[in-house]
Amino acid sequence: MRDSVLPRAARGFTLIELMVVLVIIGVLAALIVPNVLDRTDDARVTAARTDVNNLVQALKLYKLDNLRYPSAEQGLQALVQKPTSGPVPANWRPYLEKLPADPWGRPYQYLNPGIKGEIDVFSYGADGQAGGDGKDADIGSWQ
Repeated sequence: MRDSVLPRAARGFTLIELMVVLVIIGVLAALIVPNVLDRTDDARVTAARTDVNNLVQALKLYKLDNLRYPSAEQGLQALVQKPTSGPVPANWRPYLEKLPADPWGRPYQYLNPGIKGEIDVFSYGADGQAGGDGKDADIGSWQ
């Protein structure tokens, strides 16, 4: 009787079996990963649109209380801290706990007067520059 020969089930995997499994995992990764990466960009754009809408709503409340939007100099900071310069609002209250950063880590932009509306609130998108297409496109209150 040979002790050195183990039954097939106890020997483990051959190199070819391991290679086949790695090839299958590689093919699955090649098919799935690009789809997942595209979803990340879509999620960031959706998050930016949601933030812009929330900022615009807070600005509308500011205008209801103070009869005007914050000036360009006061900026979006006027939603979290009472302005001390420019037209100081008489009925100011905190409209947001803190200002959000866009999904790419940059501050949202605010224009008063706006170029595309009475006021504009926007993110420059993934590239951080004006204009662009796809994930690099600006995301603003005019959309």
